[in-house]
Amino acid sequence: MVKSELVARLAEKNPHLYQRDVERIVTTIFEEISSALSRGDRVELRGFGAFSVKQRAPRVARNPRTGQAVQVGEKHIPFFKTGKELRERLNPDGNAGPASEASGDS
Repeated sequence: MVKSELVARLAEKNPHLYQRDVERIVTTIFEEISSALSRGDRVELRGFGAFSVKQRAPRVARNPRTGQAVQVGEKHIPFFKTGKELRERLNPDGNAGPASEASGDS
């Protein structure tokens, strides 16, 4: 699902709202999540999941074409961890795979 499909579905389920208002709401939510992450904050949506930023240390990588060593600087990457309710919805039989068994989330 892309953003326009999300807006259309929300507008369809909420006929009392104009589509342009729904689009503004969705855009504002995404902008606030992005702003919080750029500040280094964590965004948690209970039952859905949590967005956070992980830091990758600088490292030496290899150019696959030439094999030459290349310095890769420090990076900050967005990370999403699903919430318990979302995992349970995706895996209604309770089998969330080997990762859930190892972490004790079952």
